[in-house]
Parts: sequence; structure tokens; C-alpha cells
Amino acid sequence: MRPEGRRNTQGIRIDPEAEATHEPRMAVLSALVKHEPGVLSEVSSLFSRRQFNIESLTVGPTQDGDTARMTIVIEEPEPGVQQAKKQLRKLIPVIDVEELESAAMRRELALIKVAGDRPGDVQAVAEMYGGDAVDASKDAVTVEITGSKQKIDAAIEAFEQFDVLEIVRTGAAALERGSKTMDSTTMESDN
Repeated sequence: MRPEGRRNTQGIRIDPEAEATHEPRMAVLSALVKHEPGVLSEVSSLFSRRQFNIESLTVGPTQDGDTARMTIVIEEPEPGVQQAKKQLRKLIPVIDVEELESAAMRRELALIKVAGDRPGDVQAVAEMYGGDAVDASKDAVTVEITGSKQKIDAAIEAFEQFDVLEIVRTGAAALERGSKTMDSTTMESDN
């Protein structure tokens, strides 16, 4: 008896589950890694080889000088998100990987440089978004805004009235809410 299902032009059965289309979703991965040279390159190379698109990637040391935390935001269908976590866990410098809940604390930093002909108005808009002017010259004012992606997007839109000259954004830095932690000493003893 032959298995049910559609077949391709060579007569090979196509698994309906494998053929199913999955809608992409935004996933925030938090990876605790060894704080050593080459780790960022190794992680970004993994994503490049697997053809995953990184929406943002931030990395910085933790309270333990031997570890760093990477926050990686990807937009992939569910199988891709699971594959990304699985492949990250295989890398030697990676201590642990977890996908953060949607309620996790996520923040970005943006520096927005605008034309400097109305510095008082620029400062007033910056204050509306909890930001501050961090540099000013006769030609330009640079404002710093920290917050959620939505807040940063809204602030950038508000600053368009001043002729935006340049924008730089850090990408997301994220932590789970509450007392749950990714502690390097706990993770190493569990392995």
C-alpha cells in the first residue's frame, strides 16, 4: 500500500506538515555566552549560514565578568525560531539560550540628530518622550530617547518636523520580568 499525500514531479511524496506554510513571528532570544573574543562573530555567522535574518542584536557584559548576554531579535516562522534556538545551543561559547516571553522588559536607545534652528522646541519634544538633548551646536541638536520600540518609533515620527539629519538605534536589550534569571553559575552546574 502506498502512503497518501501529494507527490512531486519525481514521484517523491511531499509531507503535508513540511509543506505547510507558517507565518513569521517576532522572537526575542536571550543567550548567555562566554565573554571572550570571537563569540559575536560565531553567533552572527551561524545566523548567516542558516539564512536567518537578524532584526537586532545587542551584546554586553553581565554582572559576572566571564559572561555576556546577547539579545537577538529574529522574525521567522515557528520552525525557524525553534531551529535558531537549537543551533545556538550547539555553539561552544553559548552557556544557555531562552526565548523571552512577550511580557519581557525590552528597551532600545536611539540618538536622533535634527536641524538646530529651534533647540527649545526640540527639547520640548524630547521631554514629551522622556528624552533629553545630549548635544547641541548652531546647526544640529542630538536627542537621546530610551524605551520600547513603539516609543522610539513614535519619537522619531515626532522629530520629523525638525528635519531629521541622522538616526542611530541600538536594537532591543531585554530581560524577563520578575525574579527569574539566567545565572551562569546555575547553568554551568546543570550541564
